[in-house]
Amino acid sequence: MNMKTKKLIYTMLVAVGLWTSACSDFLEITPNDQITGSSLTAENLPSLTGPLYNRVWFDFNGQFYYGLGDGASYNLYAPYSNYIYPFSDFSVTGLTGPLVSAWQSLYVVIQQSNKVIITINESSANQDVKNKYIAEARFMRGTAYWYLASLWGNVILSEDPSVLVSNPLANANPRKDVYEFATRDLEFAAKYLPETSTNGRLNKYSAYGMLSRVYLAFSGLVDNESNPNAGTRNESYLDLAKKAAKVVIDKSSFKLLPNYPDLFLIENNNNSESIFALQWVPNLTSETGSGVINTQQAYFAVSSAITGDDAAWGGSTNCPYNMIQEYELNDTIRRRATWMGEGDYYTELDKANGGLTFTQSNGNQKLQVKKGVTGSNKDNSKIGRMNSALNTYMQRLAEVYLNYAEAILGNAASTTDATALEYFNKVRTRAGMPAKTSISYEDIRHERRVEFCMEGQYWYDLVSRAYYKQQEVVNYLIGQNRGTITPFLFNSPNNLRLDLDRDAGTRAIGVINASVFLLPYPSDEVIKDPLLKEPPVPYTFTEEKITDLFE
Repeated sequence: MNMKTKKLIYTMLVAVGLWTSACSDFLEITPNDQITGSSLTAENLPSLTGPLYNRVWFDFNGQFYYGLGDGASYNLYAPYSNYIYPFSDFSVTGLTGPLVSAWQSLYVVIQQSNKVIITINESSANQDVKNKYIAEARFMRGTAYWYLASLWGNVILSEDPSVLVSNPLANANPRKDVYEFATRDLEFAAKYLPETSTNGRLNKYSAYGMLSRVYLAFSGLVDNESNPNAGTRNESYLDLAKKAAKVVIDKSSFKLLPNYPDLFLIENNNNSESIFALQWVPNLTSETGSGVINTQQAYFAVSSAITGDDAAWGGSTNCPYNMIQEYELNDTIRRRATWMGEGDYYTELDKANGGLTFTQSNGNQKLQVKKGVTGSNKDNSKIGRMNSALNTYMQRLAEVYLNYAEAILGNAASTTDATALEYFNKVRTRAGMPAKTSISYEDIRHERRVEFCMEGQYWYDLVSRAYYKQQEVVNYLIGQNRGTITPFLFNSPNNLRLDLDRDAGTRAIGVINASVFLLPYPSDEVIKDPLLKEPPVPYTFTEEKITDLFE
């Protein structure tokens, strides 16, 4: 992180904490003018953590969230969109715009969280109240570090922004230490967050849910950094992933929504399945709400007829044939909620005319993005120009169910374990798909890809697999045939075949090997801090590790 960025972060932390939460209807907080020292009381603490749900994540959410998560995994392609094709083509560099923005955004999350923690510790609130809001900030910091560890590996760990401001030259810390740091933050959050929460705030089961993800990923890495083709995962961490997921399943109030498409309607923000979601401010536009709105619809929507304005740039943002092949023949519920095909009907779009039946001109049948597309201000008054008003899911209960099933599967080739099948099949049958009587890793991989397609998640699933079965994942990526563009189809929406009379087109793809699993550092960061390229330095943990979460 360069000096300019660090100084910006340090000076903006306090101010952002007030005005962002003041304009957000999900928190209903009265800002406080005095936000430091003992004058900060328990009543004021929510105003400090409020911005951690939106503004600090803005640059991560806008393009990188799906450009990397779905572009790199080839859930979507957009050969003319420079926020997607560098990832899908494996041509990303340290100058790639969304990569730079994401790095900075994640460190803004971290340093905002650090400042919040420091400020709360200076407040006059009692320790129990302090711990509750510190836990909220540590959840955010831990989640940001999990992303950094997954994407860049060795990164700089920080608990105090002033340290990096005073000395911007710092070595990175090893990826294992970054995972450990993230885990400790989430374990603290699981211990001290409240049992219940409202208005999209985190609770302790949000932390257990995120821990199930991090433990599961780390199970493949912890023993295998020197041998990423070892083929097996650490049983202790698999057991922790299983336990964390089971706490959510058994003790939380989270429930699957019965109808999959309902997950992506504005009126269902903060629904029973939402474990952690970014909270965007409705009724604002790109002119009035920059930094606190969800801009994704503008990059997804195929036409202004859907958005009601000029912000509709998704005409060439399509479903690649490899993703089309992933859908089982009758998996139409999830496909239609994720991709618009010829003849698909949506009641929530173009309501004034009785809903939208999607059609394409000149026989140009492609699958266009639907997930994240909410319509125009006439369809819902909360929508504005470049603001879908839809929360961004960072984790849903469906993932925890699959994490649980995968943790039970562990290192086995397949399992018929009744509880693993129960929760795996809850995800499948909700989508109208038949239950399975035995599952393998391939079943879980498939289910994750389809269930969370266009939710920015699949690349991280592949990275986690590559920690211990790297060559398998390299071969899988090569087999996706990314160099051939194949958008033109017959027989939409689901029994899809290529139109072989059309010129498919080709594009150049970078070399696919082990190097694709780590992103380059932003070029400017390396120039300002050349120590980033030096061997990482082990981190010194001074806090005692929490060990009683599952007693």
